[in-house]
Amino acid sequence: MPEATARTGSLTPAEVVRYERDGYLAPLAALTPDESARFRAAYDGYEADLGARLASTPPAVQQSLFSETHVSLPWVNALATRPAVLDAVASLLGPDLLIWNTRWFAKQPGTRTYITWHQDAFYWGLEPPLVCTAWLALSRSDEANGCLRVVPGSHRGVLLPHQDTFAPDNALSRGQEIAVAVDEREARNLVLEPGQMSIHHVGIVHGSKPNTSDEPRIGLAVRYVAPEVRQSGSRVMAMLVRGEDRHDHFDPVDPPAGEPAAVLEERRAEVIAALARNLMPPDGR
Repeated sequence: MPEATARTGSLTPAEVVRYERDGYLAPLAALTPDESARFRAAYDGYEADLGARLASTPPAVQQSLFSETHVSLPWVNALATRPAVLDAVASLLGPDLLIWNTRWFAKQPGTRTYITWHQDAFYWGLEPPLVCTAWLALSRSDEANGCLRVVPGSHRGVLLPHQDTFAPDNALSRGQEIAVAVDEREARNLVLEPGQMSIHHVGIVHGSKPNTSDEPRIGLAVRYVAPEVRQSGSRVMAMLVRGEDRHDHFDPVDPPAGEPAAVLEERRAEVIAALARNLMPPDGR
């Protein structure tokens, strides 16, 4: 497959119609080869700096190490706000965009980490559903190394019942999974090359399998919302990345701009804590 080149401009009308019908788009070009290599090197350095702390942390808890880094690391913020990415998302959500959340999803070769079938809309508490996730690949992402899988069209209709499993190898915070059978024959693998991205709707059924290959799978999930979206529960923080916020439904958080690392980490921890108050059950499990 040829290398990805950076996309310019918005989605085509046909792509928007396909997204509304299927609940996802993939693959889309997001980064040039040079950009992809540069961001991959930065990610590898970040993971290396975590060192033993990462190795001793269970998958379900590792999210705290890989969440909201767009608030503390300038290079992550730059990745999440690439013009090609924002242009595509704006075609779906409108000209005003906030980042509500970011999270790295990395699976090293042979790891047992997986993500069960689930719908983000079931537990994120965001209405109306003007919410989507851009999944930015910094490695090849395919069936062998546990690429994102979706069930086309499953974002339409009522949300399915879910249950919490707290399974140790589930990368979700509570091991959330759909409590009814999902027909695997309907699933589609979203195969991406480095520098490509997928975009999926907040209501689509999605998940991923373990990495059974000898290559890592590395990607950043960026969750964008339109400013008219409301958060149930307590207010959380969000970063304005395009246009204006005329609704004031979120507390603003600034991008990193040269502040000391300790200050930025404190800011990141504040964002994580605000999200956790809404996303975690009352007993804190």
